[in-house]
Amino acid sequence: MGENGTSSKIIGAAIEVHRQLGPGLLESSYQHCLYHELRSRGVSVRKEVPLPIVYRGEKLEAGYRIDLLVEDKVIVEVKSAEALADIHIAQVLTYLKLKDKKLGLLINFNNLLLKDGIKRVLNGYV
Repeated sequence: MGENGTSSKIIGAAIEVHRQLGPGLLESSYQHCLYHELRSRGVSVRKEVPLPIVYRGEKLEAGYRIDLLVEDKVIVEVKSAEALADIHIAQVLTYLKLKDKKLGLLINFNNLLLKDGIKRVLNGYV
């Protein structure tokens, strides 16, 4: 399955988490619940994936972590913010570059309608 099929699974699971919990909780709550929901659907997912920085050819552990890496294809960054900002998109773009992935999803659970809080980030384009 490609990135688009995987992103559809992620969005479906995120909608279910949002339906169950609603907005207003901490990011970590949504991250854990989305991880659980994806696993319960048989989707391969890892959480808190270490992301080293390559600086002048050397890998350096700088404490960065990818919230969720789904099917080793799609990076998911979970937010619970009043609004998404350009810096959130830049963060996902940087993670995509460092991990050499094509697609990222930025999901802000702090919305009345979750669809208003989902941004697809693809190869440097939103």
